Parts: sequence; structure tokens; C-alpha cells
Amino acid sequence: MKTIVTNRQIELILQRLAHQILEDNPSAENTVFIGLQPRGIFFSNRLVKVLQPLYAAPLQYGQLDITFYRDDVRRELHVANKTNIDFTVENKNVVLIDDVLYTGRTIRAALDALLDYGRPARVELCVLIDRRFSRELPVQPDFTGKTIDTIFSQKVKVNWQERDGSDEVVLLD
Repeated sequence: MKTIVTNRQIELILQRLAHQILEDNPSAENTVFIGLQPRGIFFSNRLVKVLQPLYAAPLQYGQLDITFYRDDVRRELHVANKTNIDFTVENKNVVLIDDVLYTGRTIRAALDALLDYGRPARVELCVLIDRRFSRELPVQPDFTGKTIDTIFSQKVKVNWQERDGSDEVVLLD
């Protein structure tokens, strides 16, 4: 196990990503933020907490469960999580937030699920970790905390204080 992002680095990444998102989305009026269940919500909760003071108006923030939109749901038993989106995404700029971008399949499922809530004007992707050489689908993040190069046998695990007792990203061989 090797630590690739420390607690302090996560704090700095959150600040940087918040300012990059603000630069591209200066108005909270037309922008909504959606964290992806289950693991992306720890990151999205933190990011929205950093973003909120940067905007003059309250942010629209929801959480999206993509369980039954996944293309592997037929092969494995999945336990659904809760979707909490009490606003429309119709003609809004949507910032999807997830912890790790790996194959791109989660984001494909999220895009399908998102359409149940309206047709966005634009969708942007914000990730803490981009495993750029592992893509199976043509998905690229708009906002990236850290890009790492891994091989398929390696696993990236994001630990969060709320669930794991510490904030860090580790690489498992």
C-alpha cells in the first residue's frame, strides 16, 4: 500500500477545484452539483462545502444513485443507494462529482440516470482522481484533482474520515 494523496493534499485539491469550478460557473443560478453514490458523495459533500461560501446564492446540490443504470447490474447483485435530487436539471449546467474516474462506465450510467431529471444545457465532470490510462469509454474529466498512471492489477482506494477514519488516497498492488 502506498499513499498517493495525503490529508493535506486533499484539502488543497478541494480549494483548487472549487476555484476552477467557480471560474467556469460564476453563477449559482444556472449551475447544479450532483455527487455520485455511493463513494463520490464523500468527495462531493466536501467540495460543495468549500464551494458554497464562494457563491452569493445557495447552491443546488443533489446525490444520484446510478445502480440500475449500470451495464454490469445483470452480472452482480447491487444494493441501491438513495437519490436525492429535489430540483430539475433542465437547461442547467450540471457538475457531476465522483471520487475516481476509472473505466468511464460509472459516468456513462450517470449520464443515463441524469436524463430522468431533465435535459441539461451542459454536463461537466469533476473527479478527485483520474486513472487516465484505464478508460474503456471516451470520458474525460473537466476538473481533476490528481491524475495517476496505474496498471489494471492496481486498485485506487479513497479513504474518508467519515467512513474510514482518515482522509487519504492509497494505491494497492
